[in-house]
Amino acid sequence: MPPDLARYPLVDHRVYTIALRRMNEFIEVFDRLAMPVLLETLGQPLGFHVSQVGPLNQFVHLWAYESLAEYERRSALRDSHPAFPAYLQASAQLIVAQENRLIRRIELPSLKQRA
Repeated sequence: MPPDLARYPLVDHRVYTIALRRMNEFIEVFDRLAMPVLLETLGQPLGFHVSQVGPLNQFVHLWAYESLAEYERRSALRDSHPAFPAYLQASAQLIVAQENRLIRRIELPSLKQRA
């Protein structure tokens, strides 16, 4: 079950651009090699998506955090995990570019009135 966004207002929004016609291969490598490490170190993701319109061949994943300190702590656990280098090596020729944004949820007064 994805994290409760009220408790985890900081979202790590990652966009990986995958080599042309290699998305299925990347997803297989990511699921097999990265996901066990990510679930152990980052917890449950908010979700995974692929682009359909606009820039294509993009794999998007979202992870929620309570704070910047928690993001840094969990990211360090991921990066130092002994199984993580296998994923990095297997995906090196599949990922063309990476973008990473930390975005913070905000409350809009107009939405509170509708609840």
